Parts: sequence; structure tokens; C-alpha cells
Amino acid sequence: MNRSSLLPGLRAAVVALLVLLQSLVAVAPAAAATIDTNAWYVLVNRHSGKVMDVYERATGDGAAIVQWARNDGAWQQWQFADSGGGHYRLRSRHSGKVLDVYDHSTADGADIVQWSDHNGANQQFRVADTGDGHIRLINRNSGKALEVWEWSTADGGRLSQYTDLNGANQQWRLVKVGDSPAYPNPGRVTGDTGVHDPEVAKTPSGGYLLAHTGDGISLKTSSDRTAWRNAGSAFPGGAPWAHPYTDGSNHLWAPDITYTGGRYVMYYSASTFGSNRSAIFLATSSTGASGSWTNQGLVIESRTSDNYNAIDPNLVIDDQGRWWLSFGSFWSGIKMIQLDPATGRRLGSSLISIAGRNGGAIEAPTIYKHGGYYYLLVSFDACCRGAASTYRVMAGRSTSVTGPYVDRAGVALTAGGGTEILAGHGDIHGPGHQAVLADADGDVLFYHWYAGDGSSRLGINKIGYDAAGWPYVH
Repeated sequence: MNRSSLLPGLRAAVVALLVLLQSLVAVAPAAAATIDTNAWYVLVNRHSGKVMDVYERATGDGAAIVQWARNDGAWQQWQFADSGGGHYRLRSRHSGKVLDVYDHSTADGADIVQWSDHNGANQQFRVADTGDGHIRLINRNSGKALEVWEWSTADGGRLSQYTDLNGANQQWRLVKVGDSPAYPNPGRVTGDTGVHDPEVAKTPSGGYLLAHTGDGISLKTSSDRTAWRNAGSAFPGGAPWAHPYTDGSNHLWAPDITYTGGRYVMYYSASTFGSNRSAIFLATSSTGASGSWTNQGLVIESRTSDNYNAIDPNLVIDDQGRWWLSFGSFWSGIKMIQLDPATGRRLGSSLISIAGRNGGAIEAPTIYKHGGYYYLLVSFDACCRGAASTYRVMAGRSTSVTGPYVDRAGVALTAGGGTEILAGHGDIHGPGHQAVLADADGDVLFYHWYAGDGSSRLGINKIGYDAAGWPYVH
């Protein structure tokens, strides 16, 4: 007979014994533990030694709460929000959602999930001391205790509610993690690191060529991905062909740079702030050096009568060698067109929608392949406001380069979906306009962020993937 078939009967006997004992002796009420509602905690189970965790770093309503080996990620950090009467809601640092007994169940074994905070009784827990530095969490709606189901010790063991037996699998130790950020700080970079809208290509010699928004497209180089130096601009003599879109300025935006077929290919945008009278141009160079770039002409433009904006280009070459250009900002969202690999120009007239927020703030698409998926990263919310910027990096994925792209919860990016993988924290404001480079040590995320003085700076971090293949920044 297996262990699980014995547990229900054993538990029933224990419950009956506890009821009998309570009828014979007075039981002192448990004292409430001291809770700091400003702190973030990791909750360590006494039986397994593992911690309370949002499964697969989910952000959606109904996502499972499990136990996992401790790593102090934001998905393992919880804050106690006071509901009054000695009860608290436990809020995830990662998702902003709270612990919830699914469907207001009062049954033994009911699932514990995360859900949007509506301060329901099924989301409120009383903290009961058990001694030896551990507590029990008793649900206000059901009166049952939060536990690791069937005494599991495995990563992914689910959390449930059960009659309060004061078992070790129902006891939790609160460990403060202080003010550690939900996301990592940018990795160490030195030298000339003032950038906006960065994009990077690996050079044939193993170095790095970075292009970013600036007069004539600004260039930087590095031999080690840490120390960066100014390398001039792609068009030091100006870009008169772009003047109809820039009101005569040589300030060009958001370049995308790729080394392919023995040359550098760069797509870049020309526009003015807040307008969709915009254009994306193509340039090429055999060396990537300042002044070596040749403008190859217009690829796509948008007019004020269009429902899209032709800025923020990104080239992806799929597994079949086909070229695709994604682009867009606000209006109806992120679009995609196919390109001719021989010329780099538009192929056909199709215009594919791959992400959007019903006119809301979305821009800066980046598509790359990892494993069996194409990943689409976009930036949500406000850019270009210095320390007041609220840019954040969101992710979706698809088995097809043209989509449909969905987030971790299965919501289509065309319907406003997106799983957050990087956002502002502490003195790091508005990280976004991301690019991904497949390097020798794995996938690397490049982006800009704003310091407290309002300056935009280069951010570089590694990308990891969880057990379900979803990216996270570290």
C-alpha cells in the first residue's frame, strides 16, 4: 500500500485524538508572532527545508504556490499586508498578487494559489506561534492551516490547506530578506557608458560593436563586454535623406545592428517625438567603423493617417534563413514585415500584428530564438523621462517567428499580454529598449536605464531560463 493511501486515515485519527484532548484540558491560545509589514520574508518549511515559491515565476491569477529550493528570488519573497483582527495577506514581490485558497474552499487539501488582492477572507491568514521560531498560518475563511501537501520534500511540492495538526509540514520559519531588489542591478560596465536604445553585434574578431540613438547614430566598441569606448558615429556628415521625418535634424533613433554575410546590416528610425510620421532606413558597412556606412534607402514609412508607427526596428533571421523586421510604438502596437535577404528591403506587402496594448505604451521589440521558441521582448510604459521613466521589459514566446506570441499565463501579446522580466528598482529607473545577443557564455540582455540624475546608461545582464523555458534576468 502506498504512503498517500495511508495518510487520510492516519490524519483522521489524529484529528479525533486532538478533539478528545481539547475536551479534557484547556488549551492556551497561540501568541501572535511579531510581523514587520514593511519587510519582505522568505518562508521556510520546517519539514522540507524548502521555501514558499510562485511556480515557474508566474504573474497570473490562479498560478500554483509550491515549495522550492531557496534562491531568494522575488518569486520567493512575501510581504505581510495587515487585514486587521490579527490577520494578514501574503503578497508576492514578483507578481504583486496574494496567497489565496482557491475558490474559497473549506475542504482539506484545497489548492493554494496566487490571486489579485481583494482582501477576501480566503486571502487572510492568522499567524500562530508554534515555538522554536516557527509559525502556522491559519486561513480566516476555512480555519485550516497552510501546509506542504502529503509531507513532500521535493521541489514543486504543492501547498494546500489542511486541518491544523501542528505538523512540521504546517510550520514555517520567517526569514527577513531586507530590501534586496526584486531584480538584479545592471552588471559592471566601465568607460563611455552613456547610451540610449542600445543594440550590439559581435564582431568577426570577437569584440563588440554597439550602436545607439544619437546624431548620425552613435557607435561604441568593447573588446570584453565590460569596458566601452566612443567610436564616433555611423554618419558623421549627417543624414539629409532622413530630414523630411526629423524636421531637419540628424538625430536618428533606435538602430538595430547585425553582422551577417560578411558585413554589418543596420536598420534605424527617423521621426520626431510623439509623431507617427516616421521611417525606417537601411545602411550597410564592411567594417562598422565611423563614416564607413552607406545608406541603402527607405525600408518602410508610416504617415499620420496610418495606425502604426515605423520606429524601433529589429531584424531576426529565422531557422529557414528568412529575414523579418519587427517594429512599432504605441498606436496599434508592434508590427512585422518580411524582408528580402538579398537586398534587405521589404518583401511583399503583408503587415503582421504581433503585440499591442490597445493604443497604450508598448515599443522596442526584440525577437530572438532559444531552444524551441522565438521570444519577443518589448518595453511597456514610459520612456525618456529621466528618473521618472517607468519602462519595463516584458516577454512572450511562440514556436513560430510570426507568432502568435503569448505570455506565461497564455495571454496573447496582441491582447495586452506580457510577462515582466525586468523593471525599475532602487536607483535603477525605467530599464528598457532591450536587445539580446547570443554570446559564447549564453544569452545576454543589453538595455538602457536611468540614474537618479536623469542620465541614461548602459545595462548588461545575463539571461537564464527556468524549468518551463521562461527567461529571467540575473
